[in-house]
Amino acid sequence: MIQILGVLLCVFWGVSCEIVKTTKASESQVVDKVYPLLDTKHSRWFYFSSASRPFGMVNLSPDTETDGAWGSGYRYNTDTVKGFSHVHAWQLAGPSIMPINPDLIEPGRLFRDYYSGFSHETEEIFPGYHQLFLDRFQIKAELTSTKRVGFHRYTSAENIAILFNLNGQLGPSYMNKGVLKRSGKSDLFIGEVTNQPTFRRPKPSTVFFAVKFNRSVERIEQDPASGNYVVYFKKVKSQPLLVKLAISYTSVENAEINLKEELAGWNFDQVVKASRKEWNGLLSRIEIEGGSTEQQQRFYTDLWHALLGRRVISDVNGAYPDNTGDDFRVGQLPVNEKGMPLFNHYNSDSFWGAQWTINTLWGLVYPDIMEEFAHSLMQYYKDGGLIPRGPSGGNYTYVMTGASSNPFIISAIQKGIIKEDLDSIYLALKKNQMPGGVMEKAGYEHDTSYGGGLSHYIENGYVPYPLSDIIYGSHQDGTSQTLEYAYQDWALAQLAEKLDHAEDAQYFISRSSNYVNVFDTISGWMRPKNKEGEWKEDFDPYLLENGFIEANGAQNTWFVPHDVSGLSALMGGDEAASEKLNRAFTEAEKLGFTAGSSHDKETYPEYSRIPINYGNQPSIHTAYLFNYLDKPWLTQYWSRRVVMEVYEGVSPQNGYNGDEDQGLMGSLAVLMKMGLFSMKGGCSLEPQLEIGSPVFDKIVIHLHPGYYPGKTFTIETKNNSEKNYFIQSGSLNGAEVNFYMIPQQTITDGGTLVLQMDSVPNKNWGLKQ
Repeated sequence: MIQILGVLLCVFWGVSCEIVKTTKASESQVVDKVYPLLDTKHSRWFYFSSASRPFGMVNLSPDTETDGAWGSGYRYNTDTVKGFSHVHAWQLAGPSIMPINPDLIEPGRLFRDYYSGFSHETEEIFPGYHQLFLDRFQIKAELTSTKRVGFHRYTSAENIAILFNLNGQLGPSYMNKGVLKRSGKSDLFIGEVTNQPTFRRPKPSTVFFAVKFNRSVERIEQDPASGNYVVYFKKVKSQPLLVKLAISYTSVENAEINLKEELAGWNFDQVVKASRKEWNGLLSRIEIEGGSTEQQQRFYTDLWHALLGRRVISDVNGAYPDNTGDDFRVGQLPVNEKGMPLFNHYNSDSFWGAQWTINTLWGLVYPDIMEEFAHSLMQYYKDGGLIPRGPSGGNYTYVMTGASSNPFIISAIQKGIIKEDLDSIYLALKKNQMPGGVMEKAGYEHDTSYGGGLSHYIENGYVPYPLSDIIYGSHQDGTSQTLEYAYQDWALAQLAEKLDHAEDAQYFISRSSNYVNVFDTISGWMRPKNKEGEWKEDFDPYLLENGFIEANGAQNTWFVPHDVSGLSALMGGDEAASEKLNRAFTEAEKLGFTAGSSHDKETYPEYSRIPINYGNQPSIHTAYLFNYLDKPWLTQYWSRRVVMEVYEGVSPQNGYNGDEDQGLMGSLAVLMKMGLFSMKGGCSLEPQLEIGSPVFDKIVIHLHPGYYPGKTFTIETKNNSEKNYFIQSGSLNGAEVNFYMIPQQTITDGGTLVLQMDSVPNKNWGLKQ
């Protein structure tokens, strides 16, 4: 069972993590290789969070845009700061404060004219810290945090006041009911602000906060028009203004407890140091050698993103917001003998696509994190009767489709990460995929359960498109839904077999073949089919959506990860399937394997017709299909080409060329660069990892001693280069390896995999056995 808070994400076992400012003495620290500005031109509200701990409840950073979930937060190409917000989460925002010099603002305009320009040239950012200079007010602003407390240091020779922006649009939410007031304690101020419901999050969510200053407060002024506040201080010469702001989703009292427990003192530099140490500990679980300096920077930046986006919502004492029922309540997580919670509770975007990303990375390198998230997902089930696929503010959002969290939990069980209460967990997973479960609902379908088309899927073997003249929810795209459900049915069947539920296993295995019902043998593509069983007329496999979720038919045709041999047979055999897929990659390479440089460009005609898109989840597994089609050298070739084109380089102007979605693409990039993948998402009875083309000369995975018997698993490549990406031969612990697949348990037992590389393929290596 998971231990007390802080142990999970803190010190890397047996390795010194002493961190100082970036100097020659700290060049060996992997945290210094992170490039936080990656792709910040295309930031969305929850994408960027600089002064944050791993999965922190507080995700403190500057906001240069504040309107909407998309195009908001820290956007690199906007040079104006509008505030420093404490929450950048899936469908949630939090208290925003802005240091100002009120003497420089025209009287009467204080609450409308407080923005300030800044320059990237005077900016410094690394994980857990952000510093910039507010040119207008001549204030040096520095930010850091603990898990639940934001810590600010503002330095200026002039007057400083703090504006609290608690009402109005902030990222995805319209904020109102904002309050700031003195508490009964002379040095403590308390408040709250409510995120009003959104299209995606149907209920309001309140953020409570407790704040302290290192200066005496002279007065608080509230604007009657906006309802926002300015705090004025007694003037103090040559002393930075320090602000500590703790948050809670349950109560002001718990916000105060979070503040007291996590940040009792005022040593700003010490908190920065502790944050860097925590980040370095997690990032150091993977060590790499070789490659260029930029490639190493990008690798650790990708790994940073894999641990950044999803957020804690429980307090230090285990209190958490439960919004799954008709009325809001404060829940309590289970605690150990010392009264400390056994795990954290989380806010999270969808697990849609997690089977090829965090399932594998967390399950191998961060099993402690995977266990926490699995317990958190099950807590939602205990409260509301469903395992969520993307919870926000303690509530279901029904983001995307299917039961995408199920394979995540199943994978954790199959890998031995979750070992207790397996039968009760299985029943919860089964409910999710049956009538009355989350699979019934299409995207954000809050009040009905028709958009998922599950009854038609069960009775007729596919979800029709169109399902109905009525739009019940987003992503009502029956062909994609059919493919997604079929994979998830297969995954659940594996767990049913493990737990000796033979009848269930047979039932879900039968459902997992439903993908066959939407494959058109004449056109050779997955194709939408209406309720009458008629194929969609004038079908264009390159037309975006129209039966496919964030994809076109050419991309989604390959979404049969659990039965590649069955898909291959439908296409005429391995040779025909590999030729078809190879042509798709050849065409996709002309557009850089992505539909434009950002998610919002996928709909553009010049990008949307791409046959493979590594900027979004539906086809990110395709390079590894060649392994299963008996052409592993093409997996090596195309996976390396994708990495070089899509997931290399460090720049604010590009990075993921699509939808990073809270660590999914960061995780994928890390796995591809390590040359490891899991087509079936780790849900097999005996989970396997597949070999691709590692980028680095040496990769050392430090295995978690609380979960795995091995100390390290090392991947070494010989004669590796940008052109030498084909495997010639391999050995594992000295024994010859001539297959592309390695059991997860073999890796977690520890050892060394050595791969000999060259510029020409060895077409006899790695073939089916």
